[in-house]
Amino acid sequence: MADYVIALDQGTTSSRAIIFDREGSVVATGQKEHAQIMPRAGWVEHDPIEIRDNLREVIGVALGRASLTRHDIAAIGITNQRETTVVWDKRTGEPVYNAIVWQDTRTQPIVDRLAGDAGIDRFTDIVGLPLATYFSGTKIVWILENVEGVRARAEAGDLLFGTTDTWALWNLTGGPEGGVHATDVTNASRTLLMDLKTLEWRDDLLAEFGIPRAMMPEIRSSSEVYGHARPTSLLRETPVAGILGDQQAATFGQAAFDAGESKNTYGTGNFLIFQTGTEIVRSENGLLTTVGYKLGDEPAHYALEGSIAVTGSLIQWLRDQLGIISSAAEVEELAAQVEDNGGVYFVPAFSGLFAPHWRPDARGAILGLTRYSNRSHIARASLEATAYQTREVLDAVNADSGVSLTELKVDGGMTANDTLMQFQADILGVPVVRPVVAETTALGAAYAAGLAVGFWAGLDDLRANWQEGKRWEPQLDPAERDRQLRLWKKAVGKSTGWVDDDVR
Repeated sequence: MADYVIALDQGTTSSRAIIFDREGSVVATGQKEHAQIMPRAGWVEHDPIEIRDNLREVIGVALGRASLTRHDIAAIGITNQRETTVVWDKRTGEPVYNAIVWQDTRTQPIVDRLAGDAGIDRFTDIVGLPLATYFSGTKIVWILENVEGVRARAEAGDLLFGTTDTWALWNLTGGPEGGVHATDVTNASRTLLMDLKTLEWRDDLLAEFGIPRAMMPEIRSSSEVYGHARPTSLLRETPVAGILGDQQAATFGQAAFDAGESKNTYGTGNFLIFQTGTEIVRSENGLLTTVGYKLGDEPAHYALEGSIAVTGSLIQWLRDQLGIISSAAEVEELAAQVEDNGGVYFVPAFSGLFAPHWRPDARGAILGLTRYSNRSHIARASLEATAYQTREVLDAVNADSGVSLTELKVDGGMTANDTLMQFQADILGVPVVRPVVAETTALGAAYAAGLAVGFWAGLDDLRANWQEGKRWEPQLDPAERDRQLRLWKKAVGKSTGWVDDDVR
C-alpha cells in the first residue's frame, strides 16, 4: 500500500522533492540549488535544463533517504515559482531561451506599450492583475520579439509556453514523447491572459499581446490526475495529481481554505494571501485578485494577494553581492549585535516596488546612514524591511476586506529567524503564528495531489493535521511602532521616481 505523497517544489533558488506521510509530516527531502543568471541590471534568468535535471536528481535523493520506491508513493504534487516563463520546442524539448524569472524587469517597455493611454489597469477587470513586468504575458512577448526565429516557430505551432509547473509536468510525463502540456488555474491566473470568471485563455488578450494560442497549455484544476510519470522515471506510472503555484500551495498547506483565512510566506519574496471564497473581490488598495485553488470539478476559490518582490533575496544579496555575511543564517547573529537599526532604513526595490505601491520607477535605497552606522545596522534594517513591507500589505488587506486580522499565520524559510518574527509581531501589533510543519508550500502541493487520488478524504483531514509550532506576541510600544512606520514610509517615498529614460 502506498503510504506517502511526494511534492516537487520548483522554487526561485532551488528545486526540492519532499515526501510526506498521512499526518502531513516531512519524511525525507532532496534539494539542489540552481544558478541565478543576471546578464545585466534588471535581468534575472534560470537555465530550464538545469532545473529539469535538478528535479530528477532530488527525486532520487528524497526516495533514497527515505528508503522508499515508487510503489510507496501514492501521487506526485507540483508547486512552483509562478510567473517565471519558459518557451521550448515541443519536438526536441530544447528551450529557445533561458527562463525569464518573475523578478526580471526587462519588459517594462512592453508594459508601457500595452498600457498605452488606458494605464496599467487596462485589463484588470478581466484578469485581476495590473500590467507589470512581474507577470508571464510580457515575458512571452519579449521572447517572441527578441529571440531570432522564435515568432515564426511559434506561429508554426512548434513551440510551447509554460511556467515552471508546466515545464516540470511536461518533462515528468514524457517530454517530446507524449508529455502533458497543462497548467492549473492558480498559475494561469498569473499570466495576464486568463479570464478569472471563465478560467480560460482570452483570445482577444492573446491577440493583443501577439501570442499564438497554440503555445498555451491547457488550463486544468489544481487537484486531478493530469498524467503519469514517464516509464524511465524513478516514479514511473505514479500519477501526477496536484499543481498549485507556490503561494497558493503555501496557503493550502496552512489549511487556510475558507473566506477570511490567510497566510504570509517568507521566501525569496513575501506573499500574503487572503482567501475570499468563491467570490471575486476587486482590490482598491493595490492588491492582486487571483485564483486560490480549484479542486476537481468544484467551483474555483479566489483570493487577494499582496506580493513583495524582495525579502529573502535581500539576505542573499547581503551574502553574494555585499559580502557582509557568509551564510543566510548569519544575518540574525549580525543584527542582534545592535539594539535597533540605528536610524537606518533599507528599501529593497531591486525590481521596483510591488504591492501595494506598484512603482516600477523605484530602486533600492539605504537611508539614514551616519558615521555611527555599521554592517550590523544594515543587517538589522534588511530584516526589518521584510516586516515593514508585510505591514503595508496587511494594511491593504484590512482595507479591502473591512476586517482586521487578529493574528498572522506565517511560513517559509525566514520564519526560522526569531529576531525577524518578533519584529514582525511588534510592527503589526498582532500575534504571529508558525505551524509545526513549516514546509507548507510543498505540503500544499502534496495535499492537492493526495486529495485527487483519495489519499486524504477531504479538507477536514487536512485541517486536523495543522498544529501550532510557535507564537510571537507584540511587545513594542504603540507610539514607537507609529514612529518607525512613519520613518519607513518616508524612506519608501525617497526610493521612488528614480528610473527615467536616463537610468539603465
